[in-house]
Amino acid sequence: MVSIFSASTVDFDLWTFLWDNLEAAGVIGGYVSISIIGVSLLTAASKGRLEETKPIGPKWAQPIMGAIMGVIPGCGGTIVASSMYKNRKLSFGGLFAAFITTLGEGSFVLLGASDEADVAANLTAFVVVNAVGFIVGVALGYLLDNIGFRANNPPAVSSEAPPTEPNSPSALQKIVEPLGFYLILAMAAFLAPGSIMALWGGGIDAIADLSVWVSVALTITSILYFTANKFSCDDHSCADGKDLKSTLMHSIADIAMVISYVFLGLFIANYIIDVLVGPETFDAWMTSSAFLVVILAAIIGFTPGCGGMIAVAVAFITIPNFPMAALIAAAIATSGDGIFPLLAENKKDGIVISVAGLVVALVVGLLALAMGI
Repeated sequence: MVSIFSASTVDFDLWTFLWDNLEAAGVIGGYVSISIIGVSLLTAASKGRLEETKPIGPKWAQPIMGAIMGVIPGCGGTIVASSMYKNRKLSFGGLFAAFITTLGEGSFVLLGASDEADVAANLTAFVVVNAVGFIVGVALGYLLDNIGFRANNPPAVSSEAPPTEPNSPSALQKIVEPLGFYLILAMAAFLAPGSIMALWGGGIDAIADLSVWVSVALTITSILYFTANKFSCDDHSCADGKDLKSTLMHSIADIAMVISYVFLGLFIANYIIDVLVGPETFDAWMTSSAFLVVILAAIIGFTPGCGGMIAVAVAFITIPNFPMAALIAAAIATSGDGIFPLLAENKKDGIVISVAGLVVALVVGLLALAMGI
């Protein structure tokens, strides 16, 4: 993955900075595509059982199932958890556990998707952070479910609701959606082998240069596709069918949305860190008081999207003696890109989960620091 510490605070080149962030978002998009398309195909194979309103599994297992979805690298698990919660298939405790556990796209930094990565050491960090998040998420999930807490009870989906009129795509959408669908699907397929190999520190040297161009093109295409959907189909695909192609079209719409937000989050976070603050000052903050580092890491991880968590994960693998407790705090605080569909469907729940996650992150991070983790 492209290092986020690449811009110069002395001689800032906007076009280089823009290109680097477009590439980084596209690289992350390669992992996002695998996750979202894989989950969508499993959903289609289940013949819509994930879309029904009947809870999945017994009530006592909801926080565990939510935490398992959160452990899945990337944001696909929390996106699915949000959808299941909307359809009353997952409890609020299960939803909270998923967001407490997830590392978002920061997972891929620790799994080796970076030139700076020490794969063995970072895999250990990945396991430790996920284990702590899993335990905390499940415990708090059970607590919330047992006390009957629910920030905003999602409306029931009536099976007797009258059929809605099918979406009426605009003339622009009729051109953009099919073209964007095949382009994004093709570029995601091209990037998939390299994305999988990068998890173990490998790569495909023969197509490395081409992969950069494809990553940038994937981000640009996703932004255009998402923008067209936003004004034509309420932020989603205009497809109404239940066949495989319609399922994939919904997946591509989700991928475009996530990549667009990833790019926005990366651009803002990197501009603040690289330009407004400066990498030297940021490194100084990260190597000052361990207590301060934990607090800063939690706040940075709290920022919407994956940009903050990616920044902390990169700091962990590049700054000597960066405390594991700070990485844990950032991981618990982050909601990843899965927070965006939740906010779109249920803003109150999204805000509650984000703020509560930050509080939990500060408590757990400082406790981990006191325990010498």
